[in-house]
Amino acid sequence: MTNGMPALPEGFRLHRYETIGSTNDEARRLAREGAPEGTLVWADAQEAGRGRRGRPWLSPLGNLYLSLVLRPDAPASRAPQLGFVTALALADALRLLAGTGLALSFKWPNDVLAGRAKLAGILLESEMAAGGGLDFVIAGVGVNLASAPRDLEYPAASLSDQGFPGITPASLLESFTEHFALWLECWRAEGFVPVRAAWLNRAGGIGEAVRVRLETLTLEGRFLDLDQDGALVIETGGHQRRIAAGEVFPALG
Repeated sequence: MTNGMPALPEGFRLHRYETIGSTNDEARRLAREGAPEGTLVWADAQEAGRGRRGRPWLSPLGNLYLSLVLRPDAPASRAPQLGFVTALALADALRLLAGTGLALSFKWPNDVLAGRAKLAGILLESEMAAGGGLDFVIAGVGVNLASAPRDLEYPAASLSDQGFPGITPASLLESFTEHFALWLECWRAEGFVPVRAAWLNRAGGIGEAVRVRLETLTLEGRFLDLDQDGALVIETGGHQRRIAAGEVFPALG
């Protein structure tokens, strides 16, 4: 850390903003202009931050908002695996800064929980190249450090709520990029197998009853596993079902 600015590993290029509409939108704009992998957009606040399915992501000062340009040499079908890579890097960074007193777990597909509340969310967005194939992936990350929104369908928490008020956005960004570089190299060299194993080792709710909201219906079942591609596997109605996209909530009652 130098003068409050994070020291990033080789290969990362920082674009710093006090306030921006959306870090993901800016990262996409830069990627379309040819920005290389490792281009990182970091803002103190967002005016039009968003989460999955376009939901607004409240983005006040004091939390971490970043988006990272990735250019994986991989089929588009593997792009969702980068969400698990990002979650592992973020959890490792948080544990390094907060210590073992912070109880973290993962919620499929892209959330990091503190206890049973959402501490961080990850939003992946990708575009295909004109000639076919994956052009780039944007990994957007929002972490509730100083504050968390209230009255949400799924409860949220901040590090300050959890008794860790001293972790700054800059310090977490620095640690996150260090761990992300390691997990990304692991994914590239060894594939999804070690990433999947590490994610499952910290996943919350395995074996528990869940609700999974899809586009047109909601399923109830039991969380069994993560398949070899990163899809959720649940048991419902006496059968196993693979779910590639959806939202997971605790079972009612």
